[in-house]
Amino acid sequence: MPDLFIDGEWRSAAVGGRRDIRCPATGDPVVTVDEATAEDTVAAVEAARRAFDDGVWSTSSVHERSALLHRVADLLTANKAVIAHAESLDTGKRLVESEYDVDDIVEVFRYYANTAAVDAGRVVDTGRTEIRSRVVHEPIGVCGLITPWNYPLLQTSWKVAPALAAGNTFVLKPSELTPSTAILLMRYLAEAGLPAGVGNLVLGAGAVAGAPLSSCSAQM
Repeated sequence: MPDLFIDGEWRSAAVGGRRDIRCPATGDPVVTVDEATAEDTVAAVEAARRAFDDGVWSTSSVHERSALLHRVADLLTANKAVIAHAESLDTGKRLVESEYDVDDIVEVFRYYANTAAVDAGRVVDTGRTEIRSRVVHEPIGVCGLITPWNYPLLQTSWKVAPALAAGNTFVLKPSELTPSTAILLMRYLAEAGLPAGVGNLVLGAGAVAGAPLSSCSAQM
């Protein structure tokens, strides 16, 4: 199955690139995944931009966002063993540590699910009873999320969960060394009902696949 997730579809890399992932603890092969190019990343950014402008997520209610994040947390809990195993193979850490990490990741999604459910906005006292003033925060747009190899899914959750809670769309580029749990997370997001284009995943080296996410040319 292809490993890039763009505009609600799993795709192979545009030029057919592949990367072998090995466990750093043993050197054993773990998996071979698609290796994206800048072309793939730009396509992902464009999909995220369309999804944001269409308003399918950016204009959704806080309760819809909260419910989806809770569904993701439920899926992470149900698949804890699978996620922990994948994380340990990618990073070389002990399985028990990865299991603790999954618990933390679930709590991150729960936290932002609960935060999103709160009626956002700060009421400002104008000193006049006939006037009501409220400061309301709005989603900013497309978020480029680049995550490192250490604690890969936990650090991903720190970016993905708040981005979604705020109504943003995103393109995620995890470390090329530890992509497995990012792939799993995207599967759970899709299963939870995330609309097409709202969340996108590209894999590959930072200098190639990640470069458009830190460049104005991507028009995020």
